[in-house]
Amino acid sequence: MSSDNLTIISCTLYQYQIELNPSLPVGIQRIDIRKGLVLATQLNNQQTAWVEIAPLSGFDIDSQSITGFSQESLDEVTSQLLQVLPNFIDQPLVILANIAEQISLPSLAFSLSLLHAKLTDKLPVRIEDPQTQLAVVPLLYDGMSAHVITQKLQTLTSINSVKIKVAQTSMESEIQFIYQVLAIAPHVTLRLDANRGFSLEQAIDFLACLPKHKIEYIEEPCINPSDNAQIYRQLGIKYALDESLNSSQFDLDLALQQPGLGALIIKPMLLGSLEKLQNMISQAHLAGVRCILSSSLESDLGINDLRIVSQALTPDESPGLDTLSAFSKPVLLATSGFSPRLNHQVLKLLTHIGQPQDSGEANLE
Repeated sequence: MSSDNLTIISCTLYQYQIELNPSLPVGIQRIDIRKGLVLATQLNNQQTAWVEIAPLSGFDIDSQSITGFSQESLDEVTSQLLQVLPNFIDQPLVILANIAEQISLPSLAFSLSLLHAKLTDKLPVRIEDPQTQLAVVPLLYDGMSAHVITQKLQTLTSINSVKIKVAQTSMESEIQFIYQVLAIAPHVTLRLDANRGFSLEQAIDFLACLPKHKIEYIEEPCINPSDNAQIYRQLGIKYALDESLNSSQFDLDLALQQPGLGALIIKPMLLGSLEKLQNMISQAHLAGVRCILSSSLESDLGINDLRIVSQALTPDESPGLDTLSAFSKPVLLATSGFSPRLNHQVLKLLTHIGQPQDSGEANLE
């Protein structure tokens, strides 16, 4: 049956809440619980597919609101989904893409467009370049023990990059930490991430203490993003944009004209539909700027999908997805000889509409 003849016969919406250990950095904040949604759809040919919908918002370990990431809340996304899901029943798959382009909530727009792409076979069915796409860029930060650092660096095979969070503790401690990493793995290059934690003067002082030839770029170095280009002018070190992409005032054309822009760090859950992402990536590549897909601390379901999206949109770059080890439980269960299945022990059923829900668990397509 061609995709033109396929219709959606049921939708099931779940919510998950998973403890994180250790807590994960969100900018300069930390979270120890990750919440999100899983939307499952079944078609009239019995095909089933799932996507994760997980805005990066809520509260940190100090009960403070998470700032600088998703501008929509999980409650807003849930409410919007509960309104639109009944419209999907008995409709062709194109409704998913249409709603994704109309909706104003980025996490929902991305996930609905991804669901459409999965159901219409618009994404790679397998990882064509596993050395690039299955490689993990280790995420490191000051405070990790030498044992943990060594363990993470042992995963390096086809890539030689590490991502290090900076501007979180003291400059002296973080500089010492970076040299510790380089002593353990002298061949690696550095992707530093400051999350706008430095003033211009602090950023220059910090970077001047490091071997410049080892630095691929520094993400969002300055509190005032307009200062970023000055770092490149003074030190010749490129910078990357991450949080800036999520601002309503962000002008991609203007950003690509600035000297020293080395990369866009693209978090699909924060930015919107696959079509929007593709347009952004194409424009950046024309300007000679790298694009690297990165997680928004999704569960294993979301991380698996981001690998495939990265293969489709940025096949020459290893995505930044080293965040799963902190999750205490998976959303997907591996089964011998079969496709993964949903782990209903971590899922709370919110709604089911359409044809009766199967008593068993459908395989993931």
